[in-house]
Amino acid sequence: MRDAMMEKTEKEKMLAGDLYHAADTELLTERRHAQQILVRYNAAPDDGQMLRTDLLRDFLGAVGEGTVVLPTFTCDYGYNISLGRNVFINYHCIFLDCAPIAIGDDVQIGPAVQLYTAQHPLDAKVRRSGLESASPIRIGKDVWIGGGVVVLPGVTIGDRSIVGAGSVVVHHVPPDSLVVGNPARIVRTLV
Repeated sequence: MRDAMMEKTEKEKMLAGDLYHAADTELLTERRHAQQILVRYNAAPDDGQMLRTDLLRDFLGAVGEGTVVLPTFTCDYGYNISLGRNVFINYHCIFLDCAPIAIGDDVQIGPAVQLYTAQHPLDAKVRRSGLESASPIRIGKDVWIGGGVVVLPGVTIGDRSIVGAGSVVVHHVPPDSLVVGNPARIVRTLV
């Protein structure tokens, strides 16, 4: 067991939201492992939904009943992703899960949606050092995210909200909101 006074590992820094080196050996090994699983997942035949579901349940942090994730699906680690019940994730989605990505029940995610928890420092000198950080993304229940949406680090999308296709979400979205655009703005309340 490590001495409590020792410095955090790069993985511990990543999970804490601190600056960390993504090129760390432990993190590289975990990303390579994830890619090996994703190759099998994405190569499963069209009638291989049971195989894909089993792979996801062994690989992701949580997968609720009735959840479907279509190929190709890409992520960094897998263990930071939690999917609720009856989640539908369409083709070609990318989830950069350096921090937790939590998706509630009954969420629909369109094709080519990108969820980015990873972020790079604004200061060029720090950025050149290879340091980065990550902030969690939370998506509530009964949310619909249209095709091609990009959600940036640290964003929460409230229950029952809709994000229009092609939007870039840079700020929290309150529950029961329709947001569209780049950057995404509330265009109406849904209640």
